Amino acid sequence: MRQVSESLDLVRRPRRNRKADWTRRLVRETRVTVDDLIWPIFLTDGDTPTQPIPTMPGVLRYSIAASVEAAKEAVALGIPLLALFPNTAGDLRDENGSEALNPDNLTCRALRAIRAEVPEIGLMTDVALDPYTSHGHDGLLEHGRILNDESVAILCQQAVIQAEAGSDIIAPSDMMDGRIGAIRAALDGNGYTDVSIMAYSAKYASAYYGPFRDAVGSSSTLSGDKKTYQMDYGNGAEAIIEAELDIAEGADMIMVKPGMPYLDIVHRLKAQFGMPTFAYQVSGEYAMIHAAGDRGMIDVEKAMVESLSAFKRAGADGILTYFAPAMARWLQQHR
Repeated sequence: MRQVSESLDLVRRPRRNRKADWTRRLVRETRVTVDDLIWPIFLTDGDTPTQPIPTMPGVLRYSIAASVEAAKEAVALGIPLLALFPNTAGDLRDENGSEALNPDNLTCRALRAIRAEVPEIGLMTDVALDPYTSHGHDGLLEHGRILNDESVAILCQQAVIQAEAGSDIIAPSDMMDGRIGAIRAALDGNGYTDVSIMAYSAKYASAYYGPFRDAVGSSSTLSGDKKTYQMDYGNGAEAIIEAELDIAEGADMIMVKPGMPYLDIVHRLKAQFGMPTFAYQVSGEYAMIHAAGDRGMIDVEKAMVESLSAFKRAGADGILTYFAPAMARWLQQHR
């Protein structure tokens, strides 16, 4: 063996830096911290504090009172930002998504409640009509066609109402053309110049959203698909165009959704624009990890850490993930 080793005459031996835990930690290039985590939570009306979501193990819908407790948990764990998504009651959904413009809707009431008791937490809200429409689409539907400009006008009103209720970051997820500039103008025109916009700049028409739609109650209402406004999964250059438009229109941050299947897009957008760039580890990604873990195929905790590290390695500044509280606790244990 000595003779073979000498014949190799290796000057560089990368394995030296892998020989022990301390050396691996010393040279590690990418680290996830609690500051990278955004925790999406689902809201529901009623007196029951929490409701389990069968397709998302460990994820709950929270009553308004319980959402306040979740916010307190986030602060205790060091998580900087919550993203709120409502499960709107069926009798409040209509063709035009009118409940989105109700200043006392579920999202707005939760915003006010959390803001009153947990003022130090950041709050981000989704701007789109799909949680409020009877047809499950993100915009107004007319004869099977999504109306762009008419939808944007409603989204602007929705954004202002959420800002009034206490949202720190408006996150338009609708993928309508021109909505970032219109929302920025609406916020500024109503005195909300300090409210940020995180644009869902590259949101793909994906098969990975199913459990999320269960969580917000739109699985059974969605008619058709969203391919006329969400992006085609075969396209990468188009994501650069979308992000460039959103940045020019006033986006403060951009996002890629889904996450893991689109790490190349995360990397390209961060390299191209140098903007704060986020990725959404969506419900299908989360559910798949748990499903494989439940069958003994993988270790859920290890897969959680590895997957979140991949987002950071690709260039993401932060990750929306349902693993946020579990990851925050893991980080506390592995300081």
